[in-house]
Amino acid sequence: MKPPAKMSKPTSLFVIFFSLFIMSEAVFEDQVGKFDWRQQYVGKTLFAHFDSHSQSSNKLFLATDKNIFASFNSRTGDLLWRHVDKVGPEGTIDILVLHGQDALMVVGGGRLLRSWDTNMGGLNWEAVLDTGSFQAACFVAIQDTVKHVAVLKKAAISLHYLTNGHQKWVENLPDSDTVQYQAVYSGGEVEVYVLGVVPNSHLTIIAYSLEDGEIIKQRSVEAPWLSSVESSCVVIGQGVLMCVDPATLALYTLPIQSLDLEVSLGFQPVLVSSQPHPARSPISEFFLQLGPDHHVLLQLNADGYTIAALRDFQPACDINLFSADSGRRLLDTTVIFPLDLNGGKPFKLYVHAFLKKDDSVDYRVLVQTQDHALTFIQQPGRVVWTREEALADVVTMEMVDLPLTGTQAELEGEFGKKADGLFPMVLKRLSSQVILLQAWLAHLWKLFYEARKPHGQVKNEVTIETLSRDEFNLQKMMVMVTASGKLFGIDSKSGSILWKHYLENVQPNAVFKLIVQRTTAHFPHPPQCTLLIKDKDTGLASLHVFNPIFGRKSHIAPPALPRPILQSLLLPVIDQDYAKVLLLVDDQYKVTAFPSTKNVLQQLQEMASSIFFYLIRSDQGNLSGFRLRKDLSTERIWEVVLPTEVQKIVAVNGKRPNEHVHSQGRVMGDRSVLYKYLNPNLLAVVTESTDAHPERAFVGVFLVDGVTGRIIHEAVQRKARGPVHFVHSENWVVVSSSTSSTSIWEGWVDRWRRCVGEWMNGWVGEWMGEWMEGWVGEWMEGVGEWMEGVGEWMEGVGEWMEGVGEWMEGVGEWMEGVNG
Repeated sequence: MKPPAKMSKPTSLFVIFFSLFIMSEAVFEDQVGKFDWRQQYVGKTLFAHFDSHSQSSNKLFLATDKNIFASFNSRTGDLLWRHVDKVGPEGTIDILVLHGQDALMVVGGGRLLRSWDTNMGGLNWEAVLDTGSFQAACFVAIQDTVKHVAVLKKAAISLHYLTNGHQKWVENLPDSDTVQYQAVYSGGEVEVYVLGVVPNSHLTIIAYSLEDGEIIKQRSVEAPWLSSVESSCVVIGQGVLMCVDPATLALYTLPIQSLDLEVSLGFQPVLVSSQPHPARSPISEFFLQLGPDHHVLLQLNADGYTIAALRDFQPACDINLFSADSGRRLLDTTVIFPLDLNGGKPFKLYVHAFLKKDDSVDYRVLVQTQDHALTFIQQPGRVVWTREEALADVVTMEMVDLPLTGTQAELEGEFGKKADGLFPMVLKRLSSQVILLQAWLAHLWKLFYEARKPHGQVKNEVTIETLSRDEFNLQKMMVMVTASGKLFGIDSKSGSILWKHYLENVQPNAVFKLIVQRTTAHFPHPPQCTLLIKDKDTGLASLHVFNPIFGRKSHIAPPALPRPILQSLLLPVIDQDYAKVLLLVDDQYKVTAFPSTKNVLQQLQEMASSIFFYLIRSDQGNLSGFRLRKDLSTERIWEVVLPTEVQKIVAVNGKRPNEHVHSQGRVMGDRSVLYKYLNPNLLAVVTESTDAHPERAFVGVFLVDGVTGRIIHEAVQRKARGPVHFVHSENWVVVSSSTSSTSIWEGWVDRWRRCVGEWMNGWVGEWMGEWMEGWVGEWMEGVGEWMEGVGEWMEGVGEWMEGVGEWMEGVGEWMEGVNG
């Protein structure tokens, strides 16, 4: 018998090498730590500054209501860097001033003074300010050099070094109990001025020395018409204070002069001045705003007493550049830009004027609209970029399935109905295959046509016309509602904004509720969403019905709601057009149905006895349950009252009606099944103690049956406080709250003791008992027997020692006989 042939060395290496590929697994590089798409926003703009330190600079600095300080590329609108401060009043940005490469901010109501490096976004220094309500801040310069910054509080003024933030001096303001100090000014001299007012009495002006903070001079001017310095007065020219009287329509310097001007009805006149450099005085020209869209350019003459009206700007829809000296419009500076019909009106303009290389004047404009959007415009009216900053505060969102294409709709009916015969079904099958063939040929022709184009001309943008459902229905339409009242339709695959719509009559930061009444599954009926909004003028609720795929307003007229709405319910009841029924409960507990067709009302009467809902009154600590009657009136069936002097209701959350329960129970070790408590009517009520003391604070959780009102379970977390966030799903509730470090340690020790007790009483205790009764016991018995043997051996040794003693005595007697 021949021995088996041996594999050659190259062949064996080849087999081993390829076997490694079978055993290895990998992930594509683009799937590691990557997003499909990501968009970063900063919120509503409060302060905006162009970087004018360098002529070629393209940076834009913003401070927003989300406590964010950010830098943008003004050419592309891309976010360069941003800093997010604490949420709430502690991180509120009070003011942002910019000079050179230093950006100064006062944060937290005058708590901190910070300096940022505008190039890298790094923090230069941070200084803690004295307590007091913040009023104003400004740069202080001497001989064209900015070295200090002045911070005005309600009762004190302090001067800080610009290089390190150290405090040079601080002085208390005289008569701060009666005088409201609201403004601080420096015009490049050796003194800083503080302006205060006693409403409807007199104006106070105090000059402080920059060296030591001593009061150089103080003056009081009678001004019974003045109530506020912040909005009614500005400093112009060589330190001239200009004020406006809204009652008599007069402008005041120190001598009084009036102009023939008309103020819009109900509008408070506002003065706006400009100080381009902190080391120089403000320019002599200033704006007087007479209405929401009406401004007048005024000039203080060289004598310092008379005022001339240079130009009256009536409401317009374009942007022009005018000479501040003469009020004449500069040539070729008109900018006309289109306004988005689905956006808000312009709210504020930030203009950056500069000289080009040929000494001609050019400017850029940042337009902020009412819907918080930012639009950057260059001459001649070209929109460079737009940022939808309303998306920084999304209130609610729904994912809607995309519609089917014509081809997909044909394939849905490929097999026909049961009533169709064999021959019609074969024809439908053949026609659907022909449609598929046509779609495939059209797709090939499109690929061939785009392959002949240059790479830069091929566009893969997603539009509403080309949007359709994918094979696995993973791509969705993200319908978002923001706090500003703007609606967005966003493609979930690419993040592109496909449509947007701004609701002008919506109260900002109100509570919105978005309901999907009909999906795309009911072709040819279009999908339908309903948004419950609150009117900012009347304060009443209204319904906005729209198509979530295209963003168009529906032709269906929603019902009028003359009373405030307390609760809204989406029922599993559909009308003849497959739209779910929305129930609205007003403050008189009356019910309005939408849609309210005859078929819907009949269904509601039949199932009225099985419709329950609840209402919450957090201020009263009241939680009530109601039942619907056949005449569509309501009946209170239970009520839970929590004492408001002890705790307050923070949030109430039920289970989602479309929640999927993946497992009804869990198999135990003894093969029994532990079923989950899946009560669909269960409400989770989270409360927080009214006592703010850390030792007595607590967070409570109550589980209430929404039908019977019975409290099924309650739990209390001691030494805990808000903010509270919780999730209620299936048979569990997860609550997140803040606790002190001491309570965390005590809770950990308590849980450790319980766990150790359970551990010792469990399988470890059983194992220890068996171990002690087992070989340890046998080993101890053997040790006992061994000790008994040792005892017997010791007794023998004792007897042997006694014999040795007797032998020694005999030897002693023998020695005595020998000696004798």
